[in-house]
Amino acid sequence: MSLTLLALDTSTEACSVALLHHGEKTHLDEVAQRSHTKRILPMVDEILAQSGLRLNQLDALVFGRGPGSFTGVRVGTGITQGLALGADLPVIPVSDLAAMAQAAYELHQAEQVITAIDARMNEVYFAQFKGEKVRSEFGEFLQWNEVIAEQVCSPEQAIAQLRANRTQGDWLNVGTGWAAYEALTKTPFGKISAIQLPSALYMLSLAVPAWYNRQYVKAVDVEPVYLRNEVTWKKLPGRE
Repeated sequence: MSLTLLALDTSTEACSVALLHHGEKTHLDEVAQRSHTKRILPMVDEILAQSGLRLNQLDALVFGRGPGSFTGVRVGTGITQGLALGADLPVIPVSDLAAMAQAAYELHQAEQVITAIDARMNEVYFAQFKGEKVRSEFGEFLQWNEVIAEQVCSPEQAIAQLRANRTQGDWLNVGTGWAAYEALTKTPFGKISAIQLPSALYMLSLAVPAWYNRQYVKAVDVEPVYLRNEVTWKKLPGRE
């Protein structure tokens, strides 16, 4: 079966779309802070037009479900729901932090990754991942297991958890958080990478095994992940 997936992400200041079609990946990436709502749909139209595809020819939509900024995650969730409902497509939610770990693997062959995205207010979106190669009837892929679960916390709390886990060795640090806060800049655990923000391109790699394992949801069941307790998400009518 030739799988066709479209991924989109607006959870951070980055805005990206990516397409998997006939085994080939194409993508568009922009830094579009505060203009996601204006840019994401034209980017979707552009990448589909380049491949001569219509939305209803996709097998599924993939989206970055967070964590990220409240507005960015909300925009991505709403756009995904609207597109998926209109074309009657299932949705594969992907963690933005896991997508950054996947980028570290594809670009640098890293299988031990610590993610820290600047969340403002002296906090970071933080997680620690270890990759495990998994063989299945659909092929081999890297499964990301959380050593420290994704969360929003202060840089100092992130460091304390890494120390408590006795983190040492060959870890790659990705995300804007490492340069944004002096505590993290002065206390790297491993090597700091140039990978700053998530991209829809690397969400495709995570979505393929999820598709074959039937880890997708209906549009009305899409759930964003904010991590900050004070924000709320209004579901579609009938899903409150």
